[in-house]
Amino acid sequence: MCGICGIYNFQRDKAIDQYLLKQMCDVLAHRGPDDEGFYAYDKIGLGHRRLSIIDLAKGKQPLHNEDKNVWVVFNGEIYNYLELREMLLKKGHVFSTDSDTEAILHLYEEEGEGFVNFLRGMFAIGLWDEKEKKLILARDRLGKKPLHYLIENGRLLFGSEIKSILQDKEVKREINYEATNDFLTFLCIPAPKTIFKGIFKLPPGHILVCTPDKFFVREYWDFNFSNSQGLIQKEEYYINNLIPLLRDSVNCRLMSEVPLGAFLSGGIDSSCVVAIMAQLCQEQVITSSIGFEEDAFNELNFAQIIATLFKTSHYEDIVRPDSMEILPKLIYHFDEPFADSSAIPTYYVSQAAKKKVTVALSGDGGDEFFAGYTSYYDDISEDRVRKMIPTFVKRSFRPLLNQYPDFLPAKRYLNSICSSFEQAFMLSRSTGMPEIKQEMYSQEFISKITGYDSFSVLEPYLKRSEGWDALSRAQYVDAKTYLPDDILVKVDRMSMAVSLEVRSPFLDHKLIEFVSNIPSSLRLHNGILKYILKRSMEGILPQEILKRKKKGFSVPISMWFKKELKTMMEEILFSPRASQRGYFNPYYVRRMWEDHQKGIKDFSSQFWCLLMLELWERAFIEREELIFN
Repeated sequence: MCGICGIYNFQRDKAIDQYLLKQMCDVLAHRGPDDEGFYAYDKIGLGHRRLSIIDLAKGKQPLHNEDKNVWVVFNGEIYNYLELREMLLKKGHVFSTDSDTEAILHLYEEEGEGFVNFLRGMFAIGLWDEKEKKLILARDRLGKKPLHYLIENGRLLFGSEIKSILQDKEVKREINYEATNDFLTFLCIPAPKTIFKGIFKLPPGHILVCTPDKFFVREYWDFNFSNSQGLIQKEEYYINNLIPLLRDSVNCRLMSEVPLGAFLSGGIDSSCVVAIMAQLCQEQVITSSIGFEEDAFNELNFAQIIATLFKTSHYEDIVRPDSMEILPKLIYHFDEPFADSSAIPTYYVSQAAKKKVTVALSGDGGDEFFAGYTSYYDDISEDRVRKMIPTFVKRSFRPLLNQYPDFLPAKRYLNSICSSFEQAFMLSRSTGMPEIKQEMYSQEFISKITGYDSFSVLEPYLKRSEGWDALSRAQYVDAKTYLPDDILVKVDRMSMAVSLEVRSPFLDHKLIEFVSNIPSSLRLHNGILKYILKRSMEGILPQEILKRKKKGFSVPISMWFKKELKTMMEEILFSPRASQRGYFNPYYVRRMWEDHQKGIKDFSSQFWCLLMLELWERAFIEREELIFN
C-alpha cells in the first residue's frame, strides 16, 4: 500500500516545482513509510511513498517501461498480475521487476486507456505517457483506494489524500457549502465533491485523461441487479457456485511477502473470511478484534467463538471514552469532515492488527452485496405498503403529519409510505429529517445553499435502477454511495494512519458480478438477511454466528455524550468560535442538546457531525494544532 501524488503543467509554460512535489510526497509518509521515489521532467512530476508488500527489493516507484517513455505511480494491489505478466511476456514485453506495478506499464503499452479493464484488485494509478503528453488517473471499480485532483490555471495536481494537494500555497482553502450540506446529510462527503472548492474525488470505476488539448473523466465499469428480478436458477446453483468464488477471492488476497492477518468482529462477513483463510493457510491465522465496556455494543464473545473454532492467534482491545484522545488523528487523516463514529474502533482495530501484521483482510462489502443491513427490511416492507395504498389516501395523510412532532418514529414511517420510493430512500439515508435541518441551519447558511438539494447525490443511481425491485435499488444505491464514500473511506484512512494494508475479498469485482445476478428473493429470503451467504456457509460457520442478529460496528456515543464526553462537547460546540461560524441556529442546537440529555430524542449522530465539523474548521481552515488530554 502506498501514497501517490503528482503535478502536470499541461497548459503552463514552465517546469514543475520539484520542491512542491517533494512536500506533496512527504505529507503522505504514513501511507508509505518504507521508501519514496520521484520522477520529474519538464512539465510532469510523479511522487510515490511505499509500504513494501510485494517485490520488496525491486518494487520501487515511479516505474518506467524499457524506453522510459511511460511512467507509473500506483497505490494498491493487482491480484491477477502474474496472469497478466505471463500474457504480456508471450507478447514480447520485457520485465525488470517481479512487482505488480510493472504489469500495469506493459498492459498500457498493449491496450492503451483500456488497460484498466484487465486489472483485478484495488488501485489508484497515475500514469504518464511522454509521447502523447498524456496523464491518466484511474481508480478501482469499487473505490477501495482514494484519488483526489485539482485542475486550476493550466495545471493538474493529484494525490491519494487532499492534504497532499493542500501543500501548494496557490490552492485556496475555500469551503464548498453544498458539500457541507452533504456532510450534514450523509455523515460524509460523497464523490466527486470534497469540502474544498476546486478539489475533487475521482469516482470509483472511472478514469481521468488530461493532455494539453483535452480533459475528460469517464466511467469504465459498473454492475447492476437488473438480471436478478426472477428465479433464474435453483437455490442450490447459487450456493454451489458462491463458495468457490469467495475462496478464490480470499486466496488471491493472501499474496504477500510480509505478515498477514484478518479483522474479526464476530459478524458473519469477517467470520466467513477468517474461516476460508483458515482452510487455505498453512500457518495459524492472526486475528484482531475490538470491543466496548458497554455490553450492548460489545461483540468480543462472538469473535472469540470464531477464533477458538478456527484456532487463530487472536488479539483483542477495548475502546473506552478516554479513547477520544485520538480525535486530532481522525481530523488529520480524513482531511475533510467525516462523522461515522465507527472510525474510532476502526482505528483501534487497525492499530491492534499492525502490532502483528502488515496486511489484514476484512469483511467490508458483505452487507451491501448480500443484503445485510436491517434498513433493507424497511425498504421492502414500506414499498409494499406504498403500492397498496391509493393515492387519494396518501394525500389525506399529508395534513395530519404536520400535527405530530418530528421525533416520533410513526411520523417518519407515514412520511415514507406517503412518498415515492426515491423520496423515502433519501429520507432513510439522511442523518435527520429535513424539518430538523431547516431548524438547525442558520439563515446565513441556508442562503449559501439555496436551490441545492443533497438528493442530487443519490438521484443518478436511483434513475439507473428504475424498474428494479426495491431491494435491488436500495443495494445498488448504497453500493455506489454509502460504501465508497463512508465505509471504504473510513477503512482506508484509519488503516493507513497506522501503515496497515486492508484487503476486502467481498469487493472482488468477479464475485460482485456473480452476486448481482442472485435473485433478490434469495439475498433477503423470508425476512432472513444474507440468506444465500448464510446457506452457503452452513457446515462451515456455527449456527450461533449464522443466526445471530445484525449488530453494526457502532460506538456508544449517545451514552458518552451524557456522561464522560458531556463537558468536552459543551466546551467545543457552544464556544463563541463555533457560534460565530454562522452555520447553525445556536438556540435550536442548544435545545437539541437538552433534549438529548433528557433522553427525549437521540441526536448523537447530529452532534458527532457538529463536533467533527468544528474540529475540522479549527485544524484545516484556522490551521490550529488540535490537542486533547
